[in-house]
Amino acid sequence: RFSLASMLWAHPQHVNSSSTTSTGRRTIRSDSISSEGGGVTTAGGGGGGEQFPPAFYSHKPELRQGIMEAIQEIMSDLEDLHKNINEQAANHIHAGEVILTYARSKTVELFLKAAAAKKRKFQVVVCEGAPHFGGHSMAKSLAEAGIETTVIHDSATFAIMARVNKVILPAHAVLANGGLIAPSGSNMVALAAKQNSVPVVIVTGMFKLCPMYPHEGQDTLNDLVSPSSVVDYSMMSDSVISKVEFINPVHDYLTPNLINLYVTNIGTYQPSYVYRLLAEYYHSEDWESFE
Repeated sequence: RFSLASMLWAHPQHVNSSSTTSTGRRTIRSDSISSEGGGVTTAGGGGGGEQFPPAFYSHKPELRQGIMEAIQEIMSDLEDLHKNINEQAANHIHAGEVILTYARSKTVELFLKAAAAKKRKFQVVVCEGAPHFGGHSMAKSLAEAGIETTVIHDSATFAIMARVNKVILPAHAVLANGGLIAPSGSNMVALAAKQNSVPVVIVTGMFKLCPMYPHEGQDTLNDLVSPSSVVDYSMMSDSVISKVEFINPVHDYLTPNLINLYVTNIGTYQPSYVYRLLAEYYHSEDWESFE
């Protein structure tokens, strides 16, 4: 059984709770203070307490059942996430293609293995994803599944892009404007693909849809971690290197014009359609404040 923690690494400030379910499902969000009509009631019955609408003091025996149903629905979506995405693999990966991916992603790995299981013969080029080198373990896993796999240095991405038919990347978060927060280094891959007119496909679950807009550019939902994985601390004693500022970001921001398609557990969408999906996954009072 999959859990949210096993599929999405995020800091507390990155978490945005979903308020509505996907197409055709009922809304599970209750009215907020601002949308409740009528007068207000003072908490505690006195005149000095905090004031809330009368609806906040009404007895709702069905509330517990509604919450349990909502939790069960979310758990079901997460458990079926990879299955629903992998069913679309044969529609996007064709025989004889050369697929390029970056670092390691469980979603992308299962997506490629699902295409191989349907007797599709293709090659995969994996960028090693320095400084963490997740591409090495990704390539090993794909090779064990019988997929012809090649590992390349990140710096060789542009040189090999002319031979690539398609780029498949993972997602950390999908932003409201159709942009993408992806592992650091993904922006370089997407820019090389754009220069060579190679389509970029993002494989992700819709639980990563976020109502935030990239007002901060590359700093949106990003974190800077210790540069120790890039440069050894013993080198800082050098008079020249000690004056260098080392920045080690966790993620990259990809603009919508670098992305051709999102493959999700509820279908495939272009980046321009992501804005419409917000109405299905978030209450308007939640996401309009991010504009």
